Amino acid sequence: MPSDPLVIEDIPGPKHGQRVLLLSGPLVMATLFDFQAKVRANNSRALIIDFSKVPYVDSAGIGALVGAYVTHQKDGRSLALVGVSDRVHHALQVTRVEHFFRFFNTLPEAESDA
Repeated sequence: MPSDPLVIEDIPGPKHGQRVLLLSGPLVMATLFDFQAKVRANNSRALIIDFSKVPYVDSAGIGALVGAYVTHQKDGRSLALVGVSDRVHHALQVTRVEHFFRFFNTLPEAESDA
């Protein structure tokens, strides 16, 4: 499993200023560099990250998420997570960072809130 790729589809959201990253695969040390590059290149007002096809994250992946949160917060932009599995949510709880993020069950919910 650690060698599974992370595929990232970067698409505009339905509202002006929204960007959606559709992730498919694990967000782990071996796969996070492309994720970090996409987040850094994003300058939209609202970034929505769809985790519905992310089976797990490791501590490096969690660190990358926290880094994305910090960057967006300091610039006054929003960050939302969609479709986070119980396994990933539990990893965020155990590391005590889940309170940084806004969670939505579906992409349309996040898009209408952002």
